[in-house]
Amino acid sequence: MNLAYLTVTCATVLANAGIAAADLAKAPFVLANSAQVGVSPRRLPALALLKAAGAAGLLLGLLGVRTLGIAAGVGLVLFYVGAVAAHVRARVFRTIVFPALFLALAAGALTLAATR
Repeated sequence: MNLAYLTVTCATVLANAGIAAADLAKAPFVLANSAQVGVSPRRLPALALLKAAGAAGLLLGLLGVRTLGIAAGVGLVLFYVGAVAAHVRARVFRTIVFPALFLALAAGALTLAATR
């Protein structure tokens, strides 16, 4: 297994599991950011589920279910493209770096999974 693939994918899994937990806990920074971009707190559990599913899929990809890992990577990339777009649409640029970093991690994990 490629060290870059393992490192980037593990970082992506941990980051998404962490933010999914923060979403479920309705952490103050999550509530503040979601309010700024126009996301209702009622949607946070569904968004957390998508992030957690992506993390689980990437983990299964690491464990040998390659197609599921790639599908999870695609899902996370699309999710974070939407998150960045929501920030742009709402003109919330102060915190856009966070979904952009998650997008970069997901894109890296997807690229490394697809090319190994």
